[in-house]
Amino acid sequence: MSDLLPYKIAVLCYLFDEAGRLLLLHRVRPPNQDLYSPVGGKLEQSLGESPTTCAVREIHEETGLTVTAQDLHLTGIVSECAYEDSCHWLMYLYEVTHPVVVEPGAIDEGRLEWHEPDALSGLSIPQTDREVIWPLFWRYRKRFFMAHIDCNTNSLRWRIEQPAGDAGSSASAV
Repeated sequence: MSDLLPYKIAVLCYLFDEAGRLLLLHRVRPPNQDLYSPVGGKLEQSLGESPTTCAVREIHEETGLTVTAQDLHLTGIVSECAYEDSCHWLMYLYEVTHPVVVEPGAIDEGRLEWHEPDALSGLSIPQTDREVIWPLFWRYRKRFFMAHIDCNTNSLRWRIEQPAGDAGSSASAV
């Protein structure tokens, strides 16, 4: 039952280079083993770490880049209920606001690779990313959104809970 699952808090960090390519991690460990995802990781809850501090730390740990809170834009907050029947997630989606230079290659978590945005559809990425998170990221990039994804059923149910920047539009569930 989903209400008995633990809740985990994480950040996903979207980094782009001068050419507009995005940096993805081909993961070698759970969660999302063998899938592509943005740089990121779990918040150090026992230390009282903030989501922004977590993003700065994870970017540095995984890419070697030093960024500050002022280099980040909070694009979205996504909650996932019963992801893979293992836990609930609360994810903060940050974008580095300027192009970065990162050498692709192996790190502890997997392999960093640069990809063209239109190549996402051909990559192995989590279903929630493919169907909900990436489309919302592109739609609300440089603005803000908040969404909830219910993974309890065979088909994803989701809703936008806080859209921003779409005057006159209404939030709808798919």
